[in-house]
Amino acid sequence: MAEAADFPSIGRSPARRWLRRAAAVVMGAPLLTGLLQLPAAPAATAAEGTGSRTVDVSLNTVQPSAPVKGDTLTLRGTVTNTGKQAVDTAQVDVRVGSRLSSRGAIEDAARRTGFASEQDGDTVGGAYTAKIPVIPAGASRDFSIQVPVDKLDLDDAGVYQLGISLSGRTSDVRYDRVLGIERTFLPWQPTAAKKKTQVTMVWPLISSVHLSAETGSDEQQTPVFENDDLAAELAPGGRLERLVALGAELPVTWLIDPDLLATAEAMTGAYRVRDGDTTVAGKNQAAANQWLDALEKAVQGGKVVALPYGDPDLASLAHRGREVSGSLSHLRPATELAQSTVETILHVKPSVDFAWPVNGAVDPSIVDVATSAGADKVISRSDSMRESLSYTPNAARPVGGGTTAVVSDALLSTAFEGDMARADDATLAVQKFLAHTLAVTQERPSTARNIVIVPQRMPTASQADSMARAARALTAQRWTQSSGLVTAAAAKPDPAATTHVPSAHRYPKDLRQAELPVAAYQGIRATQDTLDNFRVILTAPHRVVTPFGNAINREMSASWRGRPVDARLYRDRVQTDLTGLTGEVQLIEKSDLILSGRSATIPVTVQNKLLQGVDRLVLRLESTRPTRLKLNDDTPLAELPVRIEGGHSQSVKFTAAANANGPVPMTAQLFTEDGRAYGKPMHFTVKVSEITSAVMLVIAGGVLLLVLAGVRMYTQRKRAAAQEAAEEDDSEAADEAAAEGFESAEEAGAAVVHGEDEASAARSDDAVQPSDPVPDTGPQSAGPSGPGERVDR
Repeated sequence: MAEAADFPSIGRSPARRWLRRAAAVVMGAPLLTGLLQLPAAPAATAAEGTGSRTVDVSLNTVQPSAPVKGDTLTLRGTVTNTGKQAVDTAQVDVRVGSRLSSRGAIEDAARRTGFASEQDGDTVGGAYTAKIPVIPAGASRDFSIQVPVDKLDLDDAGVYQLGISLSGRTSDVRYDRVLGIERTFLPWQPTAAKKKTQVTMVWPLISSVHLSAETGSDEQQTPVFENDDLAAELAPGGRLERLVALGAELPVTWLIDPDLLATAEAMTGAYRVRDGDTTVAGKNQAAANQWLDALEKAVQGGKVVALPYGDPDLASLAHRGREVSGSLSHLRPATELAQSTVETILHVKPSVDFAWPVNGAVDPSIVDVATSAGADKVISRSDSMRESLSYTPNAARPVGGGTTAVVSDALLSTAFEGDMARADDATLAVQKFLAHTLAVTQERPSTARNIVIVPQRMPTASQADSMARAARALTAQRWTQSSGLVTAAAAKPDPAATTHVPSAHRYPKDLRQAELPVAAYQGIRATQDTLDNFRVILTAPHRVVTPFGNAINREMSASWRGRPVDARLYRDRVQTDLTGLTGEVQLIEKSDLILSGRSATIPVTVQNKLLQGVDRLVLRLESTRPTRLKLNDDTPLAELPVRIEGGHSQSVKFTAAANANGPVPMTAQLFTEDGRAYGKPMHFTVKVSEITSAVMLVIAGGVLLLVLAGVRMYTQRKRAAAQEAAEEDDSEAADEAAAEGFESAEEAGAAVVHGEDEASAARSDDAVQPSDPVPDTGPQSAGPSGPGERVDR
């Protein structure tokens, strides 16, 4: 066959191949008869079967992936001698197998190991080989072969098996045999198909949980991250950066968890990262900004589907969460938050009509939970909703109640789940992916169908590269056309396709074991109850409700599968952070009180260490022995409203009335206005000591003695002060007399009196001078003034 390829007069059609092989049999019959008389050599097939794993053949490049007429196929790879003996006279050959008639045949060929000449086909031979003189044990050699597509004898359109084999000799077997082979697939569609398959490639943007519920106390509420791992995914070359960069060039439907957008946006400004018991400043704002800018540009004018906020694990909710009341109530708000988050950050309006259970595995309870979130389309997978048809039907299937199951193709959706970091693994995955898409078209070439491809939730960077290579190969649109998820869901269902949702017992066991436990949802409910009780007393509730509400959504994320310890630690931290905040509003402990008398005031102090005010709180004080002590309005229980500004305390005072002596245990408890207890109760004791008449007399007598003693002390001090003043006056008078020349103060006093008498006589004489006018008023009366009379004072 290799020699015949060098003669231009011999074509490569099936008829001519049959004639050439028949002639070879006739011409070789006499020779065969003679050979049968010689000692038998080892059977070729046995030798091939024994040695076909001695050398590992890796195929790193198939270019182009889907050739057309006139192309030259380039095949590059590596051969590695895994045996204990050197291989000499080695040769790498290209082998073209028969056309594969179905998708099942593709899978059978992919599973085969070893070499079988009847299935692996003949070598192309001629100049289209690579010769390697020797390969020592454990050594590797690279190869490169370029073959014109016309030399491959590709007949009708379809999928062909393509093999790269290495034959050679070892020291113990001195004849040529196949020592290793690698198989791949070559899709051959030289002209455009009349009816093309509509292919929807879903491009997921989802990450694990990175953002905590904790925020800073500043006005901006600086976010606190559990770790800084997201930065590596967003940075150039990171997983999420590659997904955005590659998806921007492809006709894909973006499937986004809005929590990833919110987390990345939180990273664009100041943020903190947990580091043990403290936090450190985050430094990856540039990567977050660059990623969000690139994503916003990539989705403009594209197709965007938003999952409920946090990507909740619908199967866990259906199988475990439903046992805990209130668990399903988170779904619809999460869907509403998803739409607003995407619109705010990416400035596009997403579809929120789709739900995506893990691995597309469904049962009736999962479908019910999915639709309770507001979705009427559930993304399933064909290995869950299995078919018995001989062809691949449309993805859309009505499953009742107005719900559509969008059944993704399992083989295509899982094509890139392996380690795509190795070039040979990636190449084989791409070729197999393309082969299956062409096989779908070939199944019913006269009928166009819709298929949906939904890969794993979080592809690695290398997996994303492989997915993009495959998607780019389909852009030539020779047998496929790109479509969107919304369009695929609206396509006319195939009437022969199953619409039966598998029962719960068919749900995969390994997936069920990885679900969140019931205890997780009990913890989530406790956190939600605490938050609900806390929010009603806050004057700025959004500062608490938003970060903790989002954290509760994250607690139900499908990303916790396989990480139960991490999931529990996250839930515990959220609850601890919230409990710490609620504890900032508390009652200050009181020591026991002594009540002496019939009535008194009992103060209870409420402290608010939050930065915002609290309101709509009620402080309730209860006397457990009302026969001894009653409170406001003569009742055993009293309530007073509480309103406190941030960073302040308030003393709430209750009036108490005693009826009998003895200790009275008291209980103080804060309540919200709707009657739910807030915080822990505080207990203290009031010791009542009633006052008798005798005690009152003793006390009155003591008070009287104190008053009398005070009066006596006051009188004595007044007399002493008067005596001191008199002595000071006498001393001053003596000094003045000496200054005037008098011998004594008495003489000075007499002179003063004599002078005053003379002055008085002079005034008397002046009063009766005849020249003075008569006074207008009569003489003043010494008696009291009459009514209406003006009195001069």
